[in-house]
Amino acid sequence: MNLKRIVALGLALALSFLASSGIAVAAAKQMPAGKVNINTATAQQLSDLPGVGAKLAARIVEYRQKAGGFKTAQELMNVQGVGEKNFARLQPHLTVGSDAVAKAASTK
Repeated sequence: MNLKRIVALGLALALSFLASSGIAVAAAKQMPAGKVNINTATAQQLSDLPGVGAKLAARIVEYRQKAGGFKTAQELMNVQGVGEKNFARLQPHLTVGSDAVAKAASTK
């Protein structure tokens, strides 16, 4: 009887470990390969960014439509839910497009 309990406990622990590992892998976001243009990205592309869920991605798209686009990546902090900490995490993954980058490079 004790052997059956030990085996059952071992199986339960193993299954529990596998289930929790699977959930953790499924919950991990895949980072975008390159920079994401916040002026052209879809809500799905934005939600792939760290710290951006579906609701925040929708607010970013809505802000972009109302404001006519982002001139700088820092403007993203005007969107509710994007504070300094979240922006600092996002900034390495963002661009506002090649035109803005070319203008910034030509002023240096």
